[in-house]
Amino acid sequence: MTWLLLLIVLIVLAGGWWGWPLAAALFGSRAIHDKTSALGKITELMRAHDISPAEVAAVYRDPTLISTAAPKRSSGEIARTLFIYLGAIFILAGIGTYIGMFWNRMGSVMRIVVTLGVGYALLVVLVSALHEKKFPRLFLPLTLATAFMLTSGWFVFIDEVFPRGDDWRLAALAVFGTMAIHQGLLFRQYALSVLAFTALCFVYAFLSVGLDLLDVPAGFSAILLGASLLLVAGGLEKSPQRSLAEFAYLIALCWLNAGLFDRVAIAATADWAALLTGASVMSAAYGLHKDGRQLRLSGLGYLIGSALAYSGLFDLLRQTPVELLYFAVTAAMLYACVRLQSRALLLTTVLAMLGFIGYFTAEHFVDSLGWPISLVLMGVAFIGVGTLAMRIKRQM
Repeated sequence: MTWLLLLIVLIVLAGGWWGWPLAAALFGSRAIHDKTSALGKITELMRAHDISPAEVAAVYRDPTLISTAAPKRSSGEIARTLFIYLGAIFILAGIGTYIGMFWNRMGSVMRIVVTLGVGYALLVVLVSALHEKKFPRLFLPLTLATAFMLTSGWFVFIDEVFPRGDDWRLAALAVFGTMAIHQGLLFRQYALSVLAFTALCFVYAFLSVGLDLLDVPAGFSAILLGASLLLVAGGLEKSPQRSLAEFAYLIALCWLNAGLFDRVAIAATADWAALLTGASVMSAAYGLHKDGRQLRLSGLGYLIGSALAYSGLFDLLRQTPVELLYFAVTAAMLYACVRLQSRALLLTTVLAMLGFIGYFTAEHFVDSLGWPISLVLMGVAFIGVGTLAMRIKRQM
């Protein structure tokens, strides 16, 4: 049962990590169909990979400067790497199996040794590998394994030494604070992206528990943490750890807008919360879009934000004297879709317009033959006007 739960957690984490960029790519904010879109994509790639205009110019003049052939790895190197991975897997599996089988029979000291002791043993191995700069492919799994074992070990240590503690938040605060210092010192010395990631995770876990200990409402806590992480993400974009910026922006925006939704829903209604939160997400997506940064994330923001805003606005205007204002808003947003060249926003806007027309028909024109005919004629007229406008533009 334990292994099944672990497998489910891994699948969920992997799906979240790899799935959201795929969804963002499918609903990207810019299609590469003209020169302007291509330049925007090129600019984003240059910023992401720290490529200067001089390097692009040099490669443009002499394409042979790019080595397209991947360096070949010898069979000995492949075998060595394979055996190192297998060895690490078997060691961790053996430790985990031993702990699972004999945990109830162990004394307090032994439990601390097999968790916290193993964690510090892994830390020694990690520091040695980082210092010697050997086996760089092992840095990521070794760092994560070390962080996991140390965190578990410190919780076991506190539980064994203070068995009568009744506030889990104090234990979590001590463990997360200790681990934040651990990972922060390692990052300061070796400046790897994975160390920055683990350090930020522990720092924000510490802050989250600390705010909860101070009885700060969950909504305000989420807003504070999300806003601070937005600033951190902006700093990551300008640092060697820029690969973490996109993920940091995603978590920050989710955190911030979840807090905003919570507070507005408490102060007003869920409809207003959906409308204002959706507008907030879309404004953040627009800012990223206009700056040419994180275009995949801006597309995802347009998709989620507009869906929230449309649903909230529809619930607020439905069955009121001004319900036709909803159609006017979606028509105005259709113009914004064309200006922004956002397929994600276009998708939600079209669905919102079609949904409203279906609702309006069911409410006011049931069994009326003239209404669908009028809709078809209006559609033909709009298409004709659009075609005529494009011809006039070409002639000008």
